[in-house]
Amino acid sequence: MAKAGREGPRDSVWLSGEGRRTARRGRQPSGLDRDRITAVTVRLLDAEGLTGFSMRRLATELNVTAMSVYWYVDTKDQLLELALDAVFGELRHPDPDAGLDWREELRALARENRALLVRHPWTARLVGTYLNIGPHSLAFSRSVQNVVRRSGLPAHRLTGAISAVFQFVYGYGTIEGRFLARVADTGLSPDEYFEDSMSAVTEMPDSVGVIEDAQDIMAARGGDTVAEMLDRDFEFALDLLIAGIDAMVERP
Repeated sequence: MAKAGREGPRDSVWLSGEGRRTARRGRQPSGLDRDRITAVTVRLLDAEGLTGFSMRRLATELNVTAMSVYWYVDTKDQLLELALDAVFGELRHPDPDAGLDWREELRALARENRALLVRHPWTARLVGTYLNIGPHSLAFSRSVQNVVRRSGLPAHRLTGAISAVFQFVYGYGTIEGRFLARVADTGLSPDEYFEDSMSAVTEMPDSVGVIEDAQDIMAARGGDTVAEMLDRDFEFALDLLIAGIDAMVERP
């Protein structure tokens, strides 16, 4: 049972029946609908993050009173759930008729998920807060399960393989998104920020040896820009995980 004052699993907008609601009966504000409210919520979250978002701020953006929004959702949490599932609808799924190898399809899904976390940094926190059982989220989960099933792993190993890949993607995309948000606040480009940071750290006497070793590793990795370095690391780490799944399939 949920503690008093806190929402439990059954308070999810998708379990309470609120996910399909358009508006309460009676007089509702003209010019509003749930899709518009959700779209504006996503736009505000992208621009200002979770800390800057409030129902009052949303109402101002919609040019309505704060109470008008509550014709369509009961709580702020319900609205955040709707926004989270809406951005999951941006994810592209592999075409089952394209005849791609499961490894390539898994790479494609992982890349899509990473891009989503970077494009909408606020999603990282919400993914661990809500049940993620909206229609778009479930569709993505179904695609992932269908692809990993084709790897040949036994059924009792599938969830572990999915966790290995997508918890890695979650961590990588979350850190990348936060890094880019921090860079944006400085007014520098990612490459300028990286160079400035490395220069500053090398001035610390206790860090010289560690930084020199790190620079050697980064130079060996290759990549002329921060974006290229991030992509190279992501792709190689993803290759390692997929190779691990292959190895486990071969294991008796």
